[in-house]
Amino acid sequence: MSCLRKLTNQIQTLNNQSLKQNTDRNACDEDQQEGVRGIPLSRKLCYAVGGVPYQITTVSIGISLQIFLLDVVQIEAFYVSLILFVSRAWDAVTDPLLGYVVSRSNWTPVGKLTPWLVISTPFALLSYLLLWFVPRGSMSEAASVPWFLVAACLFETLMSCYNVPYLSLNMFLGGDQRDRDSATAYRMSVEMVAMLLASVIQGQVVAVYNTEKQESCQQLDQAHETAQSTSSPLAASLQETQKAFLTSALVIGALFFLCSLVLFLGVKEQRAPMCSDDSVRPSYVASLKMLICHTPYQRLVLGFVFSTLAFQMSLGNFALFCSHAAGLGAKFQHLLLALLVSASISVPLWQIVLLRIGKKTTVFIGLSLYIPAAVVVACVPSNFPVFMTMCVLMGFSVATVFLLPWSMLPDVVDDFAMKHPSCKDLEPVFFSGYAFCSKLAGGLSVGVSTMTLQLVGYKAGACSHGDGVVTALIVLFSPVPIALLLIGMVFFHSYPINERQSSQLRDKIQ
Repeated sequence: MSCLRKLTNQIQTLNNQSLKQNTDRNACDEDQQEGVRGIPLSRKLCYAVGGVPYQITTVSIGISLQIFLLDVVQIEAFYVSLILFVSRAWDAVTDPLLGYVVSRSNWTPVGKLTPWLVISTPFALLSYLLLWFVPRGSMSEAASVPWFLVAACLFETLMSCYNVPYLSLNMFLGGDQRDRDSATAYRMSVEMVAMLLASVIQGQVVAVYNTEKQESCQQLDQAHETAQSTSSPLAASLQETQKAFLTSALVIGALFFLCSLVLFLGVKEQRAPMCSDDSVRPSYVASLKMLICHTPYQRLVLGFVFSTLAFQMSLGNFALFCSHAAGLGAKFQHLLLALLVSASISVPLWQIVLLRIGKKTTVFIGLSLYIPAAVVVACVPSNFPVFMTMCVLMGFSVATVFLLPWSMLPDVVDDFAMKHPSCKDLEPVFFSGYAFCSKLAGGLSVGVSTMTLQLVGYKAGACSHGDGVVTALIVLFSPVPIALLLIGMVFFHSYPINERQSSQLRDKIQ
């Protein structure tokens, strides 16, 4: 009897395992069948809206945090550079680690990536609000530096917990390569609108700052002005600006929450193509080695790094360039709106162009447009009509670096999957590595820019600056980005996947 009972238990165990395998296989087959039907428009739109939180906070920080720390909190430029660079470097380092951890996550009833999005959202939202809170009333000025350093690192870490799974979600929407490219175009269009909205909100804050600073500077004794930087206004004169920064943070936080909710409710994860239970999960070091040795990923990442560094170097100094080099600080918001509106409009146009002439050719045309625009602005910075026209041209070029590299990345993932069919679930590692390079470029641009301004004598809160500061801003806005952009274009030229190879990959996967 005991032998019969053991035999019965073994048979039952085998039946349960077989049932589980059949269930997983059926789920995979159902997801692939839905993929054949394509991605519904509603899912594309909800997925696109999910990119708003990261972009709207990133743009707000990029536009205003440097000014906020330098002139409102009045931290020395060296410490501001330290805060911005360390936080970006920390963020860049954590991205690949999070990508690996996410790739090792198991499927849940709501998916593999969605739990990360749900858990990280409220904490990321709270940490963003801390960035714009000035704790001067409760701690010394020396303690403000570690306060903002910890707040910035905490925010970047929590946003990585949101952004890495979100970017990887592109491979789990269902559909084929063309559907994923379409979803990427929707995402970029919505993200450009988010950037536009963030620029409007932060533009109002910068306008309040410029008004208060101008009033404060008018109260200074004009007889003490020299060719060098003058003394800074009192911190008490910027109380309204502090309130404006905090109010904008609350508005952006509300948008963060609403857009995250749309993503959670509107997107259901689908298993990736060629899903299988017989997959190999390499270690973290082995995963990074495989990615680094994959030639298409190498070339695409290097081109993306240099082109992103070029644009972030230029746009990161856009507000200071308009205020101190061009003398158009009062019109900064109009110039930024022109740039972002043209970028938003051009994203769907570039999507149409890449379908006709290919992704590599499109990225070359788009990036090339920035070079003459930057040269003209550097030569005649004070001419508002010319500056406005060149901002429109810059917007068309900025849209290229937002759309094309992210549209090319799924091709690299498919190419890797075909060459390493036993290695699955590495999509988050690919996307996190891409995000790592983007954030590293942003950290380098901010760190180099702020340190350069420190070396040429920039003083926080000063009403006017010497010729050295003006020259440095011109160099950081035009010649340096152009050189970096040319290097990036060289790497894009060596990117090996063309339209014919991409089509072959699509046919093999189907």
